[in-house]
Amino acid sequence: MTLAILIVSCFFFMSGKVRSDIVALCALLALLVFGILTPDEALSGFSSSVVVMMVGLFVVGAGIFRTGLAKMISSRILRIGGKNENVLFVLVMLVTALIGAFVSNTGTVAVMMPIVMSMAASSGISSRRYLMPMAFASSMGLFTLISTPPNLVIQEALVDAGMEPLGFFSFAPVGAVVVAVGVGILYFLSRLLVRRGDGSRKKQKKPKTLAELVAEYDLRHRSFQAEVPAASPMVGRSLKELRIGSLYEVSVGRIIHTSQNRFRRTTTEEVAGPDSVIQADDVLYLHGSEANANRLVAEQGLRVTEGSPKMSGETAELGFAEAFIMPNSQLINHTVADSRFRELYNVNVLGIKRHGEYDLGDMRDVRMHAGDSLLIQGTWDNLTGLEEYTDEFVLLGQPEKRAARVTLDKKAPVAALIMAGMILLMVLDVVPGVAAVLTAAVLMVLTGCLRNMEEAYTSINWSSIVLIASMIPMSIAFDKTGITAAISGFLLHGLGDIGPQGLLAMVYFATSLTTMFISNTATAVLFAPIAMDAALRMGVSPYPFLFAVAVSASMCFASPFSTPPNALVMNAGTYKFADYIRVGLPLQVVMGAVMIFVLPLLFPF
Repeated sequence: MTLAILIVSCFFFMSGKVRSDIVALCALLALLVFGILTPDEALSGFSSSVVVMMVGLFVVGAGIFRTGLAKMISSRILRIGGKNENVLFVLVMLVTALIGAFVSNTGTVAVMMPIVMSMAASSGISSRRYLMPMAFASSMGLFTLISTPPNLVIQEALVDAGMEPLGFFSFAPVGAVVVAVGVGILYFLSRLLVRRGDGSRKKQKKPKTLAELVAEYDLRHRSFQAEVPAASPMVGRSLKELRIGSLYEVSVGRIIHTSQNRFRRTTTEEVAGPDSVIQADDVLYLHGSEANANRLVAEQGLRVTEGSPKMSGETAELGFAEAFIMPNSQLINHTVADSRFRELYNVNVLGIKRHGEYDLGDMRDVRMHAGDSLLIQGTWDNLTGLEEYTDEFVLLGQPEKRAARVTLDKKAPVAALIMAGMILLMVLDVVPGVAAVLTAAVLMVLTGCLRNMEEAYTSINWSSIVLIASMIPMSIAFDKTGITAAISGFLLHGLGDIGPQGLLAMVYFATSLTTMFISNTATAVLFAPIAMDAALRMGVSPYPFLFAVAVSASMCFASPFSTPPNALVMNAGTYKFADYIRVGLPLQVVMGAVMIFVLPLLFPF
């Protein structure tokens, strides 16, 4: 019955017609309903330290990406390559593998993919040569215990067997060999991915983003910075009292407050609102015509500072959106001033698009018509709140999704410190690995590297968590029903006396073949106890066999569906299934042959 449940599960895993997490849950329920597992055994996967650690790693990875730390590091390293196609290829591989050693390979590819595509476009090089190897490299970064879930799976197998656990960098020698072999082979095989004329294709015209809109209509040159001296009559008064918009036809976007104590000078940024109070030494970000801004500066005793705010981008607090005026809106035929956008919605109207043309002059007396699009600026929360007013306008800019993509650059050093602390705790084995990861995950939220707990929860790939937690009890069922012993016995005696090297080859390629059809983590969960049992029966060390399971489960390149990174780049690189076979299969076979000889050297039988 257990084998039948596994076979049916594998069929649905391969077909792809049912979500893999649903398949795993159904298999778990079947094992429970047929009495193969007790309720405690069936639910043991959800309390597994591997599963809990993966939850924490998703949050830590999200903090690293959210602060722009991963993108910052990779972008700086990529500049070294210039426009040399071969140097860039090696750099892309090495940088991706390095980042993948500390965060999920899926997240690594999500960060590296836009960087690589932008780099390829600016260099006139086909991105097809880079994207698939980059996806493979994200799985090759086997330098640390947390680089891939299969690594954590074999760690738990060793701990459960009462053996010495692996160190944080136990995989480093294996990772070095894997990356060296991968870069060397893909350096030549990747050329098969390039099609004639790829690098010279004309760029397709894409709809303008709001950031491009701001730059095109020169809003940057309609923005000014002014410092508020202590003697200014504005000090101590709110923007509502000052009525800057109505008196000077200038809006205040942001306010930088500066304070000085005995030890240091600190600054805080505030998105301006009606209740914002002006303080001495504040810096105001003003939007409006140069003449009106100069009049405000002269009459209120302000000082214009050098430079202007960067209006082409969006900050962690401030963003842009377009609001399309509905035909039945009460705003029709009212001026922007009469609509009281600032007071009612807490946003600024920077421009109006009408019949394809933009009016960026004085907005106060412009009457709104049905079909107009307003370019508005405000905090992400206020912009998202406008989605409730569907009778008045439709929000076009998807501010909630764009807010999630804006990096919190100021928090990058904090995220780096948290990640370094987590790694240090795991290397020194001060606390259990799961405690170090969960501590880092909580700190990512408490220190503001993630906006809130909702973002932390959203960053977790719950389908992967459910899949792994549901498949872990399958190995318990294998053990209880004698399947583990039967398979390990077949590997030992079914093919005669093949010796430790032959057994290692059998374990490696059996795992590798299975990973082509079901997820690499699920495969590792199934084969880890089999490899352990087979090694102990032969009377040799289980370490090389468990490493073979982890490496072969991660090094599956011949299918676009074996790992999420492979699937992520398929559409972006316009790859076909045959491309993965042509490039990935030789790499997978060669990698296996190398590992069969290298693993016993690193971890003797």
